[in-house]
Amino acid sequence: MKLLTTLLFFLSVLAAQAQQQRLVVALDGSGDYTSIQEAVDAVRAFPLERVEIFIRNGVYREKLVVHSWKTSISLIGESKENTIIRWGDYSGKGDINTFTSYTVLVQGNDFRAKNITFENVAGPVGQAVALHVEADRCVFENCRIIGDQDTLYAGVNNSRQYYKDCYIEGTTDFIFGPATVVFENCTIHCKKNSYITAASTPQGQEYGFVFLNCTITASDEAPKVYLGRPWRAYAKTVFINTTLGDHIRPEGWHNWNKPEAEKTTLYAEFNSKGPGAAPKARVAWSKQLTAREAERYKAEQVLSGCDGWKINGE
Repeated sequence: MKLLTTLLFFLSVLAAQAQQQRLVVALDGSGDYTSIQEAVDAVRAFPLERVEIFIRNGVYREKLVVHSWKTSISLIGESKENTIIRWGDYSGKGDINTFTSYTVLVQGNDFRAKNITFENVAGPVGQAVALHVEADRCVFENCRIIGDQDTLYAGVNNSRQYYKDCYIEGTTDFIFGPATVVFENCTIHCKKNSYITAASTPQGQEYGFVFLNCTITASDEAPKVYLGRPWRAYAKTVFINTTLGDHIRPEGWHNWNKPEAEKTTLYAEFNSKGPGAAPKARVAWSKQLTAREAERYKAEQVLSGCDGWKINGE
């Protein structure tokens, strides 16, 4: 009897320690949790297997944090148009600054998201981040990232991020930061005469922002837009096989009034298409890649790193 009691005790401990591999979030209470943060918090620290959090349609008014010990989490929305994470902080609101203005902050490695809208609704009031990603080996697929200034912060220089079939919109420097990032088959929408990218690639880092087979569009309020300007001196941004609307300025790039940055940045294009493609009119310190040079910018190669990460694997 004592042996049986001990066995049952240990079985109950193991059951308590087991991590449910699929959690459901629903605002109407039909899932395991009614908030995404509750579901993320319920995942054990450094789970042994990937945990999927399925999010049913709804507007989730949350300032969500995926902490560094919450690794291998997948957020899967029911639909990108109707599964929305929304908040409205901005720099200057109380003690909030650019880096704490996020709607969603991702710090846990191996994070994945699909069919979700990340939205900052502060409006044109200054820096207001919708999605702030510091983790490594992150994948976003079929997502919408919505904001105005500083919509997407690709943070920290040891972060690798992959965005596929996503829609990203904003006004000024709305894709910015030091990470190594590939945007593939994405639509990038400009809402104001300003700058799309503001990379701060660290010196010595091989890649910065890479846009592959993307489409750059604009609202009527944005007829003159730059592809990018260097937040830091060694900024790297490359557009490959990308369709550029007629809102892209012929010169393409701006030096942020830092002439010395012209010597260290890598701003390049290959096979740009559409009315905004003007290779002969680009600033002299930008680069038009050869076909052989462009081969270096395949997504798997850019993001593989020292660990050989495969973006379509686990």
